[in-house]
Amino acid sequence: MTVGAEIKTIVEKLKLKNFTEDINLETKLVYVSDVNRPGLQLNGFYEHFDANRIQILGNVEHAYMDQFNEDERHKQYDKLLSYPIPAVIFCRGYEPEEYFLKKALESEIPVLGTEQSTSVFEAELINALSLELAPSTGLHGVLVDVYGEGLLITGESGIGKSEAALELIRRGHRLVADDTVEIKKTTQNTLLGYAPSTTKHFIELRGIGIIDVKSLYGVECVKDIQRIDLVIKLEDWKKGAEYDRLGLQDEHMEILDVPVVCHSLPIRPGRNLAVICETAAVNHRQKKMGYNAAEELYRRVQNNIKNHVGE
Repeated sequence: MTVGAEIKTIVEKLKLKNFTEDINLETKLVYVSDVNRPGLQLNGFYEHFDANRIQILGNVEHAYMDQFNEDERHKQYDKLLSYPIPAVIFCRGYEPEEYFLKKALESEIPVLGTEQSTSVFEAELINALSLELAPSTGLHGVLVDVYGEGLLITGESGIGKSEAALELIRRGHRLVADDTVEIKKTTQNTLLGYAPSTTKHFIELRGIGIIDVKSLYGVECVKDIQRIDLVIKLEDWKKGAEYDRLGLQDEHMEILDVPVVCHSLPIRPGRNLAVICETAAVNHRQKKMGYNAAEELYRRVQNNIKNHVGE
């Protein structure tokens, strides 16, 4: 089932003016992130017209309609607004004429406005719609921005995820979400994580309770949204279990069909989780920049073997 984005949410995010306040925007949904400038439609060409898109009217459309007399304009408005359009947005501070608003209200089509130029606003609108309509899921874990890398810490309840996040915050990194991380797939390989509105900026610490990170440590220690780059999976230390000690081959965890590098980290007394998480984040960034310490060690060992054989 396709989930739509509320027009009300788009209005609030982009700070749009509402010319049709009698229409309940909470009931108006848009299901596609593409938008349309109806220049051809205002000229009477409706073949291949996608009425599911938000329609944007800018300087060109406004100038084009000004060359027609009132009856011709009204005829074009009647045709355009006869389709089930999610919304019509006027850019550059233009306002719809009275007849346009009347027909829009009759058809229950929201009419909105912005002062921004059409091209700039169009890009912002597509970005906002892409985020709202992106496939989403929720995971139990903690998301922290560590040196610009989005570190998703997962594991069984009570294993120490929140404690590790708190220590990272004290070391100057930023909390994005604790307990529940909402995740959206905005592009084929991009996952964005954020906190539900009810738990935003809060951390639960067993034995202490709920703490407000923003109030205790300041706004520089929190972040609203972050790309997920790396997963740290905390698990109890198991004697005799095999753990990766070189890191030549990365393991991956699939989230919304996107493979994300995942490290399993065994927990035992004396291990500093915050330092290990920092190191994992920096090492991951280094790999993205083209340097792999494990491969470099392997190369040195191979060269050393060749040198000894040559002797």
